[in-house]
Amino acid sequence: MADPLPDPALLVLIGASGSGKTTWARAHYREVEIVGSDALRAVVGSGENDLDATRDAFDLLDRIVEARLRRGLTVVVDTLGTDRARRRRWRETAEAAGLPAVAVLFDTPAALCRSRNRERARPVPAAVLAAQLRGLRETVAELDDEPWARVESVAPPAEPATPPADPTAGVAAAARPRSGTGPSGTAAAAPVSAQAVSGRSDGTPVASAASLEVVLQLSRFPWGEDPVRWLTGIAREADRVGITGIALMDHLIQIPQVGRVWEPIPEPWVTLGLLAGLDTSLRLGTLVSPVTFRPPGVTAKAAATLDALSDGRAFLGLGAGWWDREHAGFGLPFPPARERLDALESGIELIRALWSPGTKPHRSGRVDLPETVSYPRPVGRLPIVVGGSGERRTLQIAARLGDACNLPSDPDLLAYKIAILRDHCVVAGRDPADVAITVLDLPVVGTDREDAAHRVERLRGRTPATTFAARHHAGTPEQTAERYRRLADLGVSTVFCALPDLVEPGDLDRLAAVVEALRGTQGQPA
Repeated sequence: MADPLPDPALLVLIGASGSGKTTWARAHYREVEIVGSDALRAVVGSGENDLDATRDAFDLLDRIVEARLRRGLTVVVDTLGTDRARRRRWRETAEAAGLPAVAVLFDTPAALCRSRNRERARPVPAAVLAAQLRGLRETVAELDDEPWARVESVAPPAEPATPPADPTAGVAAAARPRSGTGPSGTAAAAPVSAQAVSGRSDGTPVASAASLEVVLQLSRFPWGEDPVRWLTGIAREADRVGITGIALMDHLIQIPQVGRVWEPIPEPWVTLGLLAGLDTSLRLGTLVSPVTFRPPGVTAKAAATLDALSDGRAFLGLGAGWWDREHAGFGLPFPPARERLDALESGIELIRALWSPGTKPHRSGRVDLPETVSYPRPVGRLPIVVGGSGERRTLQIAARLGDACNLPSDPDLLAYKIAILRDHCVVAGRDPADVAITVLDLPVVGTDREDAAHRVERLRGRTPATTFAARHHAGTPEQTAERYRRLADLGVSTVFCALPDLVEPGDLDRLAAVVEALRGTQGQPA
């Protein structure tokens, strides 16, 4: 499958009149992102076909392109694209702004261009179109010597037309292979999905995109006057649309990355008890509970009780804690990092001991229990997810003692951290496949590209739109699903997904569309 086009980026569309540039641009990008010479002729002249307004239209086009690129915004330049000097100027402006420049070449047969041109209200004169088609061959040759970040070829959808004998037909295909991508990695004609990956040739375990679990992470609780109704409504809707589970953030004060300190953040184990009483199949747990204010023995009892009440659907996320403010605010000590990591390591051992069969004593260098009496016991093996990515201690603890490790979702950083985790597994004598990889993701998901942009504007505050959109991977459900497929390719089995604009159960429809797209991955060709 072709890689998605970079976003934000400069995209220069290259093709003759009738090649499908404008149709493709409107199918993949927002109207405000597309800067077209025809549309600007209508702005500064009497209409799109007012050739006398061409100079003024291109002067305005150049100013708009430069202004948007300077602000780091995506620009799709919809012109013939055959002016080499202008391409160079646009490309250099994009590079100065730190944005990749992509040439998108439309490999449309000349006969099809002519046919479409004849259907226009005011067709381009035949001699002019012929000149465009001849110029396109020269442009294709020039692209080989130009320093584009990428050159992509877009082929039109198959149409019942006789292949032309025109020497200018298919000039793009003669120069470059087609990849046919859009900004979400989809073809111009139809979406393309990745094949579900079950393994790699080097033996590294890889998750299947079709079986990737999406767990709803609740970190904000805009429940108004009826907390129970809000919580149960969210849970029932999550279960209905195919979300695998619900994880609750475990903090004493709302963290600044999510909301304001006076916003509610409920005690998770009490809340999970409420959700366990619902008739759902949701997995339930925390991501993650700090050992600094959750004594491991008490946590073992709480998690095992939740597992019994939910008939084996509980999981437990554990971490070393990181926010000193909540500890000080509740009169709790906040030890140095080394002591907190020691507490995490011994805490997992203690919890495992209390969940093990029998009541025998447990004595080791870290944990000393005169007896291990803790009932009810978990229904089965209750998975422990270790949160954190510290390379020397946290990943080593996860490799030795965890069932899963929650890592950053940035692909490059994730791959690096997974490699270190797997090395720790080998040293510890464990099969790397025994430690599942999970990630926490905070995506802005819109019903389409326009909706995603509007949500970014509503959520970003004083953060620049491009920064916020990149930080939260703003996009459509298919774009989000495609990103999750790539995470699965790296070995991720579960995505904990926290929607920053989740307000009511209906908001989960957008996440449901992501899950549906992922389930559609299975069995489709690459």
